Amino acid sequence: MGSQDFSALRAELDLPPVERTSDFPADVEAEAERIAGEKPEAPLDLTDVPFVTIDPPGSMDLDQAVHLERRGDGFRVHYAIADVGAALPLGGPVDEEARRRGETIYLPDGRVPLHPPRLSEDALSLLPDQERRAVVWTIDVGADGKPGDVEVKRAVVRSVARLDYDEVMSAVGDGNAHPSIEALQDFGEARRAYRVAAGALELGIPEQVVVTSEDHWTIEWAHRTPADDWNAELSLLTGLVAGRMMVDAKVGILRTLPAPAAEDVTGFLKRAASMGVDVKDDDTAATVLARLDITVPAHVALMNDATVLLRGAGFHAFDGEDPEVVEHVGVGGAYAQVTAPLRRLADRFATEVCVALAAGEAVPDGIREALPTLPDIMRESGHQASAADRAAVAQVEAWQLADRVGDTFRALVVHTDGTETTVLLEDPSVLAPCTGQGLKEGETVDVRLAEVDVAAREVRFDVP
Repeated sequence: MGSQDFSALRAELDLPPVERTSDFPADVEAEAERIAGEKPEAPLDLTDVPFVTIDPPGSMDLDQAVHLERRGDGFRVHYAIADVGAALPLGGPVDEEARRRGETIYLPDGRVPLHPPRLSEDALSLLPDQERRAVVWTIDVGADGKPGDVEVKRAVVRSVARLDYDEVMSAVGDGNAHPSIEALQDFGEARRAYRVAAGALELGIPEQVVVTSEDHWTIEWAHRTPADDWNAELSLLTGLVAGRMMVDAKVGILRTLPAPAAEDVTGFLKRAASMGVDVKDDDTAATVLARLDITVPAHVALMNDATVLLRGAGFHAFDGEDPEVVEHVGVGGAYAQVTAPLRRLADRFATEVCVALAAGEAVPDGIREALPTLPDIMRESGHQASAADRAAVAQVEAWQLADRVGDTFRALVVHTDGTETTVLLEDPSVLAPCTGQGLKEGETVDVRLAEVDVAAREVRFDVP
């Protein structure tokens, strides 16, 4: 793509160049090859359960597979998660390298994976028509979305289909959903309603994604379907169940986000009412956010305002005592990340804790010893992953707009506090600072592209 490459960004973030983006040290590759040659074995054979995967098109690192059935007026979820713990010896080269990396980092020109692709995109991935080791969560859910009985067991599984979100959405619309996910919409809607009632704060802010377009990069607003949201409820349910197991046992690692300050909630509700949202006496921030419509400009501005309610996310490990922080207010309860072990280090260890607890066994010493080291690893890798994502988007914004200085665009004011203003453009898909007087959140205005600095990855608009 000519001079439009991310080599400077990769060097800045201490990431390998694109030609070595998936490389690993020789001893790591050697152990990965040995592991890949092992026959999948587990105490339980669930290859007769028709699991399916739902992922973006082209995905190869498939952590999760689902089989969902109706039971009475509720549901039974079978959720298979790639069993990294059964495959990777603690302290081995692959494990040690994963602890150095923390998580997969995604860039437009290629990911920097947590594990060698021979494992994460092949031998451990829940690819269709392949026998794979998995940790299978079996969770009963009531018609009201409330979780009930839970089992967590190691098994060999086989996925029968690899689906993407558009395929699922189209099939549901046609009344022809795959039998394994026929109940997905009803399940997803019940679970979301249950979490909102529990206080889960979900923003739904439009996300920018970098895509290739002929010989250059462009940015689009992410296309998110209801099927994305229904499917997400599977992982959220599993994480909430896992979090509660750990809290009850006083051992594990949680993903936490503390409740917002009361004055911030009050301010948000007042702001929503002032922008035309019907805020009822019994409304909470969660119920108001759940009613916002991404197609309404004022609502998009409110979603942006609500970011003040979601500050302080982190990881919290604990052993032998109650955790200092329990809740993840964005999810609606005690929450642990256990559903993406191919891409995120902490999930492997959190899963091992839950497998032991579910079996009534002691958590293995090697897992317990690793727990207190994980928050720092995940914090550092999370910062690096977020920085890579922000920098890539900013770089492409600058490339897209480099020859359009002085042009006028229609934009939505999504934030202004009298000092700083942020505007959102629909076409091109840009979120950027803007200078000007008298701007109001939620209004649509004409803005002029005042400056582009490609090297600094900065663009700035003003009001003509």
